[in-house]
Amino acid sequence: MATIHPSAIVDPGAQLDSSVDVGAFSIIGPHVSIGAGTVVGPHVVIEGHTTIGKDNRFFQFSSIGAPPQDKKWNGEPTRLEVGDRNTVREFCTFNTGTVQDEGVTRLGNDNWISAYCHLAHDCQVGSNTIFSNNAQLAGHVEVGDWAILSGFAGVHQFCKIGAHAFIGMYTSLTQDVPPFVLVSGNPASAHGVNIEGMKRRGFTRPQIDGVRAAYKLIYRSGMTLEEAKAALVDQQHASPDAALDIGAMLAFLGTASRGIVR
Repeated sequence: MATIHPSAIVDPGAQLDSSVDVGAFSIIGPHVSIGAGTVVGPHVVIEGHTTIGKDNRFFQFSSIGAPPQDKKWNGEPTRLEVGDRNTVREFCTFNTGTVQDEGVTRLGNDNWISAYCHLAHDCQVGSNTIFSNNAQLAGHVEVGDWAILSGFAGVHQFCKIGAHAFIGMYTSLTQDVPPFVLVSGNPASAHGVNIEGMKRRGFTRPQIDGVRAAYKLIYRSGMTLEEAKAALVDQQHASPDAALDIGAMLAFLGTASRGIVR
């Protein structure tokens, strides 16, 4: 049996693995499923159609799986899906999706979500990300793997943040951020490549140099975005060590819907 504090309220319909730990005064709703090894701290509310994977840890006072903060929501049974090995610190809020999108909000694996962070309806967050205190996502935001959002960063609805991007403290983001790019400011602007992050994750010097060259084509060459994309194709062929990384940037630019940060 799961370890449930006597003061916690767990609906009989909830599905908890036998190794789940639920702390004092927490509430688990009827449509919640929680995988092995997950620890739910005290005063946590997990509700809605929420699926949580293995070995997560939820600290006190978080609200997980509450209805979307969207006036169009009309009680539809939309979902929240949380992967494995995530750390969710105090006072975080994750909302379920809406039928205007896929109907599901997702958080991948191995993410570190600091205190007071918000994942709004229909957000799609990858794996190995870091959200510092008070990072906030509006609805329908996409965040790629290994991205970092610094404290008090705010992201407008429908924005996309590419893999390995770095968003600086107090940044107000209203446009898309390509992979590997470092942005900051209000309004946000690009300030180079997240070289330190790439080094920490084992990228080679040729890979980093290839991404830096791609950044210069996009941001420093004076080309239009379409011209830069064509030049990136040529660079991809000329830089075999960085071809996959340049390809990731090209693929992202092909799907950017709000224009990219300049």
